[in-house]
Amino acid sequence: MSRHLDCLVVHTVNARATRGWLRAGATLIRCAIGRSGVTRFKREGDGATPAGGFRLLDMRFRADRLGASISILPRRAIRRDDGWCDDAQAANYNRAVKLPSRSSHEKMWRDDGLYDVVIVLDYNLAPRRKGAGSAIFFHCARTDYAPTEGCIAISRADMRRLLPRLSRRTVMRIG
Repeated sequence: MSRHLDCLVVHTVNARATRGWLRAGATLIRCAIGRSGVTRFKREGDGATPAGGFRLLDMRFRADRLGASISILPRRAIRRDDGWCDDAQAANYNRAVKLPSRSSHEKMWRDDGLYDVVIVLDYNLAPRRKGAGSAIFFHCARTDYAPTEGCIAISRADMRRLLPRLSRRTVMRIG
């Protein structure tokens, strides 16, 4: 693989597929996508991965599992009280929150390893549309590449190989 990547492209066999391929330069990497496939009409809770082009904003990681991860993306260690609001009626919708939180949320500190590395995608952040979907991340996949709730997921080994090549210039194209 070459040095830095400007674009990652996610391909599926059809819009309802839950697995696909992520092209990183000349390399193809198996990936999991949302349980409802890819859509241009993303809604909160629909299980679909939004179609479009999204910048990679920052990386969150489990320091106890990965140590100081190598990446030129802005990064921070995930803490046990980190969450991400998925309550479309909340003021912090589709934003990082501290736990406990009264609003519905995802816990960022997970035991299953899926969020050992989490890259926040520039989806529905500015401007934010209530109910248009939240917590769309690029993260680690389950070993069987089971569908996500709308994220893109690759193996932990593939993620570690890609991290040094990703920057805020990198755009993930899904479609």
